[in-house]
Amino acid sequence: MGEMHVFLVSHISPAMVRSFCLLLVLIGLFGGMSGCQPASDASSAGTATPDSSSSASLPDSVLIPPDSATAAQFASVMQHAMAHRADVSSVGALMQEIGLQFQGRPYLAGTLDEPATETLVVRLDGFDCVTFVETTLAMARGAMAGDSTYAGFARRLAEQRYRDGTMQGYCSRLHYFTEWLADNEDQGIVERIDDELGGRRMTDTLDFMSTHRSDYDKFATNDSLYACVQQMEQNLRAQQQERPVSFVPQDSIRAVYDQLQAGDVVALATSIDGLDVAHTGLVYAHEDGGRGLLHASLSDGVMVSPDLQRYVQKIDHQIGIVIARPQVGQ
Repeated sequence: MGEMHVFLVSHISPAMVRSFCLLLVLIGLFGGMSGCQPASDASSAGTATPDSSSSASLPDSVLIPPDSATAAQFASVMQHAMAHRADVSSVGALMQEIGLQFQGRPYLAGTLDEPATETLVVRLDGFDCVTFVETTLAMARGAMAGDSTYAGFARRLAEQRYRDGTMQGYCSRLHYFTEWLADNEDQGIVERIDDELGGRRMTDTLDFMSTHRSDYDKFATNDSLYACVQQMEQNLRAQQQERPVSFVPQDSIRAVYDQLQAGDVVALATSIDGLDVAHTGLVYAHEDGGRGLLHASLSDGVMVSPDLQRYVQKIDHQIGIVIARPQVGQ
């Protein structure tokens, strides 16, 4: 089999969206995106309640770097971003510039699920495919707004990672990447352009997390969190009917290269039952008009795969791409 990144259930919840990601490790990868409270935070009556330690505003503890290494890494990359923000034509182009600063950083799976209680996890020493997209987007948004502070970065990261921008336990995390796209579009952070690109409608039922319960340590034995996940998926199915998503089939991607811009968010649609997206990255715009994928690869870490269509075609279970364009915002 080829490289497969399933981040859906970890950051895509990410139980959703995070080269060869075995189904056996989906849980670890997906824990990042979805968000039902950890067992220690859940109520016992089969209903999901917010983390008592969470609130609409972020705690002061996450508004400062978790350690000196992260502080130094952030300062270095943000300094680069601030120096180049006037040289780029869009927030996406700045995301590409920032992403290249992380080249060679290793792939780190399951980092969002490591804390016992949901908190804003920041790692700049390595990424999964979704945390890479989130990090470059939050840093680029800050630089474009003239805000180089770590606190501003943390707030923007939380806005992108949690439903309605509010961290309220595991279930508030955006586990499935199509919901991540919809939520961030509602906030004006990205704009989906799948309608402009045409393609096929995504019709698969989103239930991967609930149907693979035993693979998720967070809710494998916790009925309250499991109920939370089931409710989340039910809501997503309704949303899917109201706001259908279209993907460009893998053999047609090259035909839309001229419509793809540097730093566009790329979601790789998958044929895996119950899952919408199995990998994410950024459009890498070559000077000659070609389009590659700047992403966190399971096998090689942060890298550029030179041709986007060829990359998608060679990966098992990938059927096409969904594109969202980063917006200036704040």
